[in-house]
Amino acid sequence: QVQLVESGGGLVQAGGSLRLSCAAPLRTVGRNTIGWYRQGPGNQRELVAEIGAGGSTNYADSVKGRFTISEDNAKNTVDLQMNNLKPEDTAVYYCNTNIRGLVYWGQGTQVTVSS
Repeated sequence: QVQLVESGGGLVQAGGSLRLSCAAPLRTVGRNTIGWYRQGPGNQRELVAEIGAGGSTNYADSVKGRFTISEDNAKNTVDLQMNNLKPEDTAVYYCNTNIRGLVYWGQGTQVTVSS
């Protein structure tokens, strides 16, 4: 019933930028915390950034100053602007939310940063 769809991944050179978008269920954005996670080769999934119902944001130390999470209530999307990308940012990026106690994940979008 709940679908989260990520888009915007791709291949980019180090120092470049990408903008990821997460399409969430109707009225999810602005009502629930939505987060971006990533999982690189051989690594565990980790939190990258999240935005709460009140608009508060939280970022992993490794991306502070480079990534920005934002929401668009009209489009019901949560975006992740990624600047100054580094090879270590290479991973599959996933969108996540919690609705009425249940956790939902998108299918993921691949981000590859070349040196």
